[in-house]
Amino acid sequence: MAPDAPPVPRLPLIGVTGRRWPARLLGNNVVPAVSEAQFDLHFVDYSSAVTEAGGLVVGLSRDAPVEAMVDRLDGLVLSGGADIDPERYGAELEPGCGPVERDRDRWELAILSAAMDRGLPVLGICRGLQVLNVLRGGTLLQDVGVDSGDGHPRFGRPSHEVAHPVHLEEGSLAASVYGTEVLANSIHHQVVDRVGDGLVASGRSPDGTVEALELPGRPVLAVQWHPESLRRAGPDAGFGWLVDEASAFAADPGAPLQGRVVRCQTSA
Repeated sequence: MAPDAPPVPRLPLIGVTGRRWPARLLGNNVVPAVSEAQFDLHFVDYSSAVTEAGGLVVGLSRDAPVEAMVDRLDGLVLSGGADIDPERYGAELEPGCGPVERDRDRWELAILSAAMDRGLPVLGICRGLQVLNVLRGGTLLQDVGVDSGDGHPRFGRPSHEVAHPVHLEEGSLAASVYGTEVLANSIHHQVVDRVGDGLVASGRSPDGTVEALELPGRPVLAVQWHPESLRRAGPDAGFGWLVDEASAFAADPGAPLQGRVVRCQTSA
């Protein structure tokens, strides 16, 4: 680097959780010799959304010690995925519940707990909202049926297709990020039943389904839709909020939470 070159800015490091699957689940292109080899994955849209918002993304591995890993991060995305084991919220498995991934439940609940203890900014998406609710003692409805209510879920439609509006409460963190109404997709068949301790349901679809949760006074926001799939007009405001918060956290991890940045932006 030339002596007079400007310093490279330090981008906030945003960790993204994901699934761990055997390679055979990828289909017929996997050779038998590695069919049971495990791999970690998340959809590229999460990484792209973080990058577009100005963050430095890293995929998280459950082989790393949770506390040590979280200590290196400036922000966290809890991504979508499989249903949470109903035992985690004191319920029995119902016929409509999909396949569960118990090891991922354990891992993500531990990551989220460590992140919140440290004051790390968190954005939960779909399953991520449900993980937050369960961590705080809330419960879930295990299956609402295809195309029920406002269309939960619409598994047969493209992920970027809008399903319904979501009303966000004035004065909430969610509304400060997205405005008081946002158009959302719907790729979930489970919904919040009882809201967890201390959480606020700051967003609902017209049929009353909880679409946004937050923890007042903390940099924690979770949405039931998939904003990473709706980036047609530029970076998503939720990922922008996360990166702004993570930048402030990186600059001064011990700063009071009320001193953090909140991006006020409306996004369709």
